[in-house]
Formats: sequence, structure tokens, C-alpha cells
Amino acid sequence: MNRVKLIIVTGVSGSGKSTAIKALEDIGYFCVDNLPLSLLDGFLNLCKKHEGLRRVAVVADVREVTFIGALADTVRDISTMGVNVDMIFLDAKNDVLLRRFSATRRKHPLEGPEITTAQAILKERELLAPVKEAATWVIDTSSMTVHQLKRMIQNAYRQDAEAQMKVTVLSFGYSRGVPEEADYVFDCRFLPNPYFEDDMRNLTGLDPKVKEYVVKSEHGSVMVQKVTEVLSWVLPLHAQEGRPAVTIAFGCTGGRHRSVAIASEVAARLKNAGMAVTVIHRDIPIEEGGS
Repeated sequence: MNRVKLIIVTGVSGSGKSTAIKALEDIGYFCVDNLPLSLLDGFLNLCKKHEGLRRVAVVADVREVTFIGALADTVRDISTMGVNVDMIFLDAKNDVLLRRFSATRRKHPLEGPEITTAQAILKERELLAPVKEAATWVIDTSSMTVHQLKRMIQNAYRQDAEAQMKVTVLSFGYSRGVPEEADYVFDCRFLPNPYFEDDMRNLTGLDPKVKEYVVKSEHGSVMVQKVTEVLSWVLPLHAQEGRPAVTIAFGCTGGRHRSVAIASEVAARLKNAGMAVTVIHRDIPIEEGGS
């Protein structure tokens, strides 16, 4: 009998837990929002007996008063039940959370007559610090749209990808900020810049001429080789740890030439090594797709 796969979705209020659980539901997970942890053992025993409940996800957060103290013991207990468990912790910057609560006109669950939204956010963050520390995967959604978060979750947990960690290779421009979701960031701004070449200025790093100019330059070729070597060593270690996904970001000034070329080349080499890779070029309207 196949083991039950359980994903616990948690994190600070306003960080996107509803989006995450809906994304899992859309790819076939049986999902329960705000299930009391005291009922989790019974729920999982039911899942083990029901062949159709092999992939399940629950949302657990500060709405349940016993959540913080019970979480560590609960995760340990369910692991001994033969359940494969991941815990996703969603986070976002305080100012972003404030804007989200203001835009939706929703109250923070810890907010009250004498506690403002800003104070509730700080209190919740303090309460959840040990939960975040214990999480399998921490995602900062500050600069992400709901569609980007949904895609990230689904790429990591689609049934055909469960046995293999998902690697996202992302190019970006520092002029628009470093992506919050990046686990590793490599700066490409020391490489020769095609922007200053008249015949390449209006092209992108996906154009063969630009890619060759960047990747085959003296320092570009060395960067690709050394970064690929590091990632080929460290990514399997993350996979052994049970991590569902890793995001590797490459940045240049505008996010159109150097970072795009290097990201594409490194991604191609990781794919050739058998890794499940998706390439996203944040600052040009093109996505290269999956493995």
C-alpha cells in the first residue's frame, strides 16, 4: 500500500495560505482548511484505510490556539505512522502584509480592540518563529503574484514530480529588486554587457548571438562551469533532505541579457544531468518551460 503524503500549509496571516491550499487541491490533493491538530491522527488513519486519500494537505495556523505548542509533537507522531510529511511555511514582509489586509479589508486573526493590525502581525511572527524554523520549505511571497505562488507550489507537488525535487532557475534585473523566493543568487553584472553593443541592445539573452557573446566570454564560460559544479554538488543534498523545491536566481542590471543567457545555459546543463528544471525569465515575457 502506498504511503500517505501529507502537506501541512502554515505561515503568517495574509501570506497566501489560501492560494497554496487551492493550488494543491487543483492537482488532486484532498485538502482541509484549519483542521484541529487533535483530529489529525484520526484523519490520517482514515486516509491510510482509504485508497483514494493518498495525497492530503491541511492548513494549520494561529487560528487554532493549541497549534504552536502541539506542532512539533504532532509532526513527530505522524512521521512514526508511516506518513510522508512536508511543512510549507509562507511568509511576507510586514509592510506587504499591512497592504494586503488594507486592500482586502480583512481583519488579522489576532487583531482586537486594543491590538492594531501592525501589532497583530508582529505578535503572530513572534509566535510562529519556532514553526518557521521547523518547516521543510519557507516561501517569501512578498513580491509574488497569486499566479506565481500557485505555479511554484504545483510545480513542486504535481504527482509526476513528487519523486524528484523541482529546480527553478530564474533570471532577473537588479533594477526591479532581488526575487524574495530565491534560495541562491548569482550576480552576473561583472560579465560583458550586450546592452552597449548596438546590434544586440534590443535583443535578449535567449537570442543565439547574445547568448554566445555572454556565455562564451572569458569570465562567462568560467562562471557557467563553476556555478554548475556547485549546484551539481549541493542540489542532490537538498533532495536527500526531502526538500521539494529550490530556486536559483541569476541577476544583471536590467534582467534582459546577461542573466538570461547564463540562467538558460546553467539550466540546460542541470537538465542534461537529469534534474527537473523550470526556467523563468522574470523581466522578459518568456518562460522556457519544464524539464
